[in-house]
Amino acid sequence: MSISKIVITGGPCAGKTTALSRIQRDLSHLGYTVLIVPETATSLISGGVAPWTCASNVEYQKCQMRMQREKEQVFEQAARTMPQDKILIVCDRGELDNKAYMTDEEFAEVLAYLGETETELRDNYDAVFHLVSAAKGAEEFYTLDNNEARYETAEQAAELDDRFIASWTGHPYLRVIDNAQDFEDKMRALIREISYFLGELAPYEIERKFLVEPPDLAWLESLPNCKRVQIVQTYLRSDPDHEVRIRKRGNDDDCLYYLTDKRMVRSHRRLMTQRRLTASEYHMLLSQADPNKREIRKTRYCLTFQGQYFEIDLFPCWDDQAMVEIELSSEDTPVVFPEQIKVIREVTGDARYRNSTMASKPQGATH
Repeated sequence: MSISKIVITGGPCAGKTTALSRIQRDLSHLGYTVLIVPETATSLISGGVAPWTCASNVEYQKCQMRMQREKEQVFEQAARTMPQDKILIVCDRGELDNKAYMTDEEFAEVLAYLGETETELRDNYDAVFHLVSAAKGAEEFYTLDNNEARYETAEQAAELDDRFIASWTGHPYLRVIDNAQDFEDKMRALIREISYFLGELAPYEIERKFLVEPPDLAWLESLPNCKRVQIVQTYLRSDPDHEVRIRKRGNDDDCLYYLTDKRMVRSHRRLMTQRRLTASEYHMLLSQADPNKREIRKTRYCLTFQGQYFEIDLFPCWDDQAMVEIELSSEDTPVVFPEQIKVIREVTGDARYRNSTMASKPQGATH
């Protein structure tokens, strides 16, 4: 039995309603039982519970996030009782969308109320798909008429779209679907991205890697659309055609744990599976670490820029360079770097810069 939980998010008037209908139709044709968790804010505001009717915005956000969490838990509980093999839970917005409507102080108060961390809220979903608002690139189609809970002007919608992207930046699997094409192509791009994530289409994994000059960390830390994540990656003992690794991902005590299993199924084709671990499972598996491979530690900055998702990795023994990785949906997609990122050279396909290779010898030996 496979249960996946994804988020469909985006700015106002981005096409979420149509997208949810298309997901229900197209993924059902691929054999999935699709469960849709309705947007919580719309039902609350339509029912009279809103930031302007509650005692304060933070009190409203506590109500909304509590209701949203309970709805998702009910859907997950129901999914586990279903006889189908493939179940997809689709959340019309996720809990972290609410961060876009709060100050940092309000968000901290809500986290304390929920007893959760930001990492736990963000990475509670398997994948996040952001649909860019029509207010950014398709302004002529921006309207308030199709959602009675929507009140933003086009300018406010564009700003809110940026805040949504910033809230989810740092998630291990974030995809941004922009308005570079017409609306029908936008919907097809979304379905294609979800299908890739679920493994229903041949994984494209068009991943490009670049060595760059050490970035200005003060600049990165100042960006709302950039999040810092500490990663510790350990390879476990396995046979030559089988790679197993565990990963600790987060900051300080706010961490989550994953196990990734890659098996060679035929020449040049690998099957990859990943699952979440508990902290105790992670620490137990550390005893199975491959003695021939060293632990990989890196500081990763996840950066969204012009609809692309960059992962900037800083390694402890590199003082004159850093690594940038980006996954593309097409080989023809140009990579547009922020002007502050200075590329030294591309190293896509260079085996020396694979994590598994770097784990086999001191990191400094890859210069």
